Amino acid sequence: MRRTERLFQIIQILRSTRSPITGRDLADELEISIRTLYRDMAELTAQRIPITGEAGIGYVLDDGYDMPPLMLTADELEAAALGAAWVASEADPSLARAARDLVSKLSEAIPKELRPIVLDASSKAIQTQSKISERFDSALLRHAIRERYRLQLTYTDRDKGTTERIVWPLLIAFLDRSRYLVAWCETREDYRHFKTDRVNELKVLGQKYPGRRAVLIKGWEEATAKRMHS
Repeated sequence: MRRTERLFQIIQILRSTRSPITGRDLADELEISIRTLYRDMAELTAQRIPITGEAGIGYVLDDGYDMPPLMLTADELEAAALGAAWVASEADPSLARAARDLVSKLSEAIPKELRPIVLDASSKAIQTQSKISERFDSALLRHAIRERYRLQLTYTDRDKGTTERIVWPLLIAFLDRSRYLVAWCETREDYRHFKTDRVNELKVLGQKYPGRRAVLIKGWEEATAKRMHS
């Protein structure tokens, strides 16, 4: 990863959380040494990025900071529009509306000569044979993923057995026109995949799970790769 990309990633990580992040956690997530991280933080400070750091507590990005608008290439615009079109056709209703709004905002924000690229790409949405039926509010699930809230699930497995689980929601995965919740399961003490149309009930608990979501996702990726090669 080039340094400019790494500096951008540091800002993105700090923007994604409201609590301080230690230098060690940042360095581990970026897979760099703590000395390199300190140099990067010094560079961001020199660029007047409003980052506050305190020994023993961590780094935070001051409220109200916003990054300058991105200048997108034609290929990047088409990729964004195609991705939004896919989400609009595959995701739950609230996320589908957000995807359509994204295409509209892209069309308004870019130069006129690039608008046909967005409109053409967004017209290529993949239509599904049937919609996925879920018994819970998907927007609530996405909120829990972003805010790191623990969930209580009532889940029916492929053998029709029903269990109660406490899980740490990490991400929503799409596979073969199905949606899965990828989570750390407290009951099994391991990563688990829950098909969303088999979730009978979903309750957001008041407590946040420990640890950083990005670190847990990395652990899931490593565990998945290990199972695939075993």
